[in-house]
Amino acid sequence: MDILAQAKKLSQQGKTIYHMEIGEPDFPTAESIIDAGIDALKQCKTHYTPALGLAELRDAIAEYYERKFSVKIDPQRVVITPGASGALQLAIACLLDVGENVLLSDPGYPCNRNIAEVLAAEAIAIPATAESYYQLNAALVAKHWNKKTKAAMVATPSNPTGTLMPEKQLIELCQFIEQNEGRLIVDEIYQGLVYDAVDYTALAFSDNCFVINSFSKYFGMTGWRIGWMIVPEDCVGAIDRIAQNIFLAPPTISQYAALTALKEETQIELNARRDEFKRRRDFLLPALEQLGFEIAVKPQGAFYIYANCERFTDDSFSWVKQLLNEQGVAVTPGIDFGTHLANKHCRFAYTQSLELLEQAVDKIESFVRR
Repeated sequence: MDILAQAKKLSQQGKTIYHMEIGEPDFPTAESIIDAGIDALKQCKTHYTPALGLAELRDAIAEYYERKFSVKIDPQRVVITPGASGALQLAIACLLDVGENVLLSDPGYPCNRNIAEVLAAEAIAIPATAESYYQLNAALVAKHWNKKTKAAMVATPSNPTGTLMPEKQLIELCQFIEQNEGRLIVDEIYQGLVYDAVDYTALAFSDNCFVINSFSKYFGMTGWRIGWMIVPEDCVGAIDRIAQNIFLAPPTISQYAALTALKEETQIELNARRDEFKRRRDFLLPALEQLGFEIAVKPQGAFYIYANCERFTDDSFSWVKQLLNEQGVAVTPGIDFGTHLANKHCRFAYTQSLELLEQAVDKIESFVRR
């Protein structure tokens, strides 16, 4: 956020800024989705919905899993939320009591640990390396599991590394956690943005995990603040009660727009956007490696590259600030995602056009070659 604020300030001063720090698609929301939202407004569909969401949308999400992954989901297990962030809050509030803990990967999405701490629970960050694709696995979780551990959380594809967890690794993780009477939270919000691999869902392997997803990334609806979660059957009642007290209901207009986002004809446009993200990755990845950055694991999803920059610095936070001030290129330092080798890493988001990425690489080259 410090980098983003500084980038905006420089932009207001008239300096050209290349935004590679923002985890938000640059594409606008698809026109058909916008039209659906407008139609809902015109029809005065502006009242509260049930806390768990519109029945039509819950049904549509269940149908989406069956159509895309051949996985049958009871619509009663589908919970509509105010973005994936809302789903994360519900899941952690449901699973953790004061003093209990959840296991997370380091590096990982920073808000997860913050949500746990707000609830007076503990987030235990486990250093994850390229050997496990920067992901947790059964061995790492077993090493840190203790009597106060109630859950573990993973993301596939992940932020900040863009790595996809191998199916075998996820299955083994599910099995270990179930054997220890815990719960696994699987963040799948970058599902759909997968390259060079088969997309999948953890729901194909377990009905006991919490699976979180969102209309923000693949569907391009970040500002609509609408997401969802598939929860175990025995947790639906608790999630319903918590949702009533925290959110009351998800955004109504966004729910009606999301119905159109799930239609097969909309998917054609969204898949074309996914292909464009792949083209950007295929340009940026070798370009950064040629400049001297080390990318230990090729990202297979999302729109991030997590790069080792120790060839240039042992303080990535200061380094990215200097890059921004001197060349106008904004990237995210590793410190945003944890502490494990954070000072030697930074994250590049390819959420800008290929033309802008090419210009940004030229700027970075000028900076590192000086």
